[in-house]
Amino acid sequence: MLPVATPQEIAAIDEASGVTREILIDRAGAAVAKAALEILNDVEIPRIAVIVGKGSNGADGRVAARLLAKRGGMVEMFDACDTPENLFGIDLVIDAAYGTGLRGTYRAPVTDAPVLAVDLPSGLDALTGDSSGSPARATRTVTFGTLKFGHLLGVGPDYCGEVVVADIGLEVSGIRASLVEPSDIAWMVPIRPRDHHKWQSACWVVAGSSGMEGSAHLAARAAQRAGAGYVRLSVPAGLRMLQAPLEVVVDSISGNLDLPEDHERFSSLVLGPGLGRVSGDDVRSLLTRFSGPVVVDGDGLSALGVLAKPLREMPTILTPHDGEFERLTGSRPGPNRVDKASELAERSGAVVLLKGSTTIIATPGGEVILSASGDQRLATAGSGDVLSGIIGAFLARGAHPTEAAAAGAFVHGLTVADLPHTGVVAGDLDRCLPNILSELLGKAEAEVGV
Repeated sequence: MLPVATPQEIAAIDEASGVTREILIDRAGAAVAKAALEILNDVEIPRIAVIVGKGSNGADGRVAARLLAKRGGMVEMFDACDTPENLFGIDLVIDAAYGTGLRGTYRAPVTDAPVLAVDLPSGLDALTGDSSGSPARATRTVTFGTLKFGHLLGVGPDYCGEVVVADIGLEVSGIRASLVEPSDIAWMVPIRPRDHHKWQSACWVVAGSSGMEGSAHLAARAAQRAGAGYVRLSVPAGLRMLQAPLEVVVDSISGNLDLPEDHERFSSLVLGPGLGRVSGDDVRSLLTRFSGPVVVDGDGLSALGVLAKPLREMPTILTPHDGEFERLTGSRPGPNRVDKASELAERSGAVVLLKGSTTIIATPGGEVILSASGDQRLATAGSGDVLSGIIGAFLARGAHPTEAAAAGAFVHGLTVADLPHTGVVAGDLDRCLPNILSELLGKAEAEVGV
């Protein structure tokens, strides 16, 4: 996983570095110049505007300007406080105005040239990704040592373009947050051994209500396609499931969510997709009596109400969107989503997966993992039900709850990679799960003949 730092963490790393500020600035400026030349793509005599501020960001820009001038570029520097409103007739704008150090607002000049941002487009908040003023939309952002939260949250992904992390010799340690990469899934999701039988990775799905049968269907089918060996779908008594997956065992459950006699055979429970109006007491009772890890989603979350203390001793994953988060805490997460998710995780004793364009996974112990593999196509009814099924399957396969949530969010994001850019519905998402997992788990699965 890639480390992701807060402004305070990166300042502490800079302070603790044994490398002088001058050397770090020279290295950063060289990384910016290198990125600029890559964007210019051998323009014979490039015309480059470099916007510089007073701090380290501006110092990086000045070094880059000097290096680019030596390479034959026609470089003009502008003070961040006195930049023209328009910059036309040039080949590249380097935004080294403020980066992570902005206090106040910033209006980037209008330009038709590509923009290279230094550390972070000026005008973006390095912690939340919120914009202040009108930042430039960068073609590429060169940052140093580690990613920042602002690259991944809020409108950051819309403004940063391609983000390149340059190694300038900083010792990156003591950072609590990280970003999932494709190579992480192979160690996060256990492989089912050759002699594995279906009950060793059984997932129980308690979901569905009149008019919401589809939610139950989506969660159960995703659990199967994500590798649960056996899936049982329990729906409210008397409800007939239409078009339930053929491979899923369907039965009823009483209105007060009684446990089946064989509940101890299940390795995980997915509770809540499309469950309708259920009692918070019944949901809490089921959570207390079921002995394995649980994913609580949808109506299961709504039934819990505001959480003031830990839910249960056994591992639990809560998967709220912003509205469900408000029902669990009394308020929406706001711009500082990471801290709010972490507060809920500490209070509830559960892993919290806060859904969003970048998904945040926070643990009671303070760890934070981000997943940024998906896009707006996942913002469709039933998408969250698919996610809960995937996580339930990973738990059933033996994944640690934190890793099941992080891997589930990442794999869920990949389900839209090869789908059309419009018209995607939740029923499209699970079809490619076997291929995605085969590719991500690849060699390990092949070795056991999966």
